[in-house]
Amino acid sequence: MQNFYLSLLFAVFFITFFISIIIHKHRSKFKHPNLPPGSSGLPYIGETLELLVTGCKGHPQKFFLDRKAKYASEVFKTNLFCQPAAVFCGAAGNKFLFSNENKVLKAWYPDFVCKIFPSSVQRSLIEQVDRLRALLPEFLRPAALKRYVGIFDTVAGRHFASEWENKEVVVVFPLTKSFTFGLACSLFLSIEDPDHIAKLASPFNLVVSGIFSIPIDFPGTPLNRAINASKIIRTELFAIIKQRKEDLAEGKASPKQDILSHMLACDEKGAFMSELNIADTILALLASAHESTSAACAFIVKYLAELPHIYEGVYKEQMEISETKAPGDELLNWNDIQKMRYSWKVIREVLRLCPTFPNVREAIHDFDFNGFLIPKGWKVYWNANSTHRNPEYFPEPERFDPSRFEGNGPGPYTFVPFGGGPMMCPGQGFARLEMLIFMHNLVKRFKFDKLIADEKIVFNPMPVPEKGVPIRLIPHRP
Repeated sequence: MQNFYLSLLFAVFFITFFISIIIHKHRSKFKHPNLPPGSSGLPYIGETLELLVTGCKGHPQKFFLDRKAKYASEVFKTNLFCQPAAVFCGAAGNKFLFSNENKVLKAWYPDFVCKIFPSSVQRSLIEQVDRLRALLPEFLRPAALKRYVGIFDTVAGRHFASEWENKEVVVVFPLTKSFTFGLACSLFLSIEDPDHIAKLASPFNLVVSGIFSIPIDFPGTPLNRAINASKIIRTELFAIIKQRKEDLAEGKASPKQDILSHMLACDEKGAFMSELNIADTILALLASAHESTSAACAFIVKYLAELPHIYEGVYKEQMEISETKAPGDELLNWNDIQKMRYSWKVIREVLRLCPTFPNVREAIHDFDFNGFLIPKGWKVYWNANSTHRNPEYFPEPERFDPSRFEGNGPGPYTFVPFGGGPMMCPGQGFARLEMLIFMHNLVKRFKFDKLIADEKIVFNPMPVPEKGVPIRLIPHRP
């Protein structure tokens, strides 16, 4: 019996010692002088659970806005996903972050992402993102986007004909994901065959779910499924790359027909890229071009269904464009896109209310903001909701009002759905075109009613409709 109590005493001692080390290491990260106000939260996990809970309830902005009000500061400290962090909450913070990319801040990605993109072990993920940004302008500048309008409209027409027409009820979000993924496959890989696209789409959705998940790699977890799914997609991409190399050698494909051909020719420094780098870059590009835009398209449907007067304004504008088309020339063109002024205001208001997930940077060295120290290595969050739903910048912020974007529009650094400065999303023009053409094809075919009146928007970690926006379709009469 004495040995039992002695063993128990040693066990309690070591557990207590272990816990004290965790608490000490946790607190030591917050021992710097003159840090922003805030809380370090629980040992190790910090305030992560509260952020996730508010997101699941559909109010992630509450986490940020409550702390901004509590500390009366546009920057506060916290601990999110096991990392000490500073959260910037206002237009001044946005300006500072957008103006200091690669000066005091750099891109940051969790280590577990390397398991999904193994080429990032050979070459840092940040380097790959920089290379991707260098590759994209040739394909996303206005001159290139003008060439895409007809292609986008053709893909959209096929999508609505096969997935929407002759149906009484549809669930929108899975369909918008199918639309944006098919469009990305067409533009980036020149893949048009629906069966081939579907073969890629199933594992691709697992990859996206794993990127935006809790980083636990056990069989059956989202991260583990994403790792396995990425291997399936990579094998398929290797086959596509091999065939494209043969087609380029035989003159059956053009070096400038899509991003894949361009990468096979050379990278931004004129050196050839490895097949693994090309496959992972394409996979990352598909992910970045797909998830946020598909959610935005679903929210466009949600707000048009909820607000008949907004729908009527969009419908009137889009039908005026359709009525100008001559027989045999029904496809949209660049001039038609420029006429969609009201529709673009509506989309911008959707993006104001449903921005994408927070962006994270890492402090390259110690720096000061608003009189507070942000230590080297800390993660720095900017969150669009902190300005998009701030009544100081947008009066009655919960009200849907496209007129906010008339005249000079919102103040500088207050409306930031695509970031800003070097942090500006390089695909914003692509996304704009995608959303406008989706909206055009939608409203010219249907009116629609929501089947769940009070469906929540949940955040996981980006905003998505909880039930996918089920609607009843009402086709327009000829």
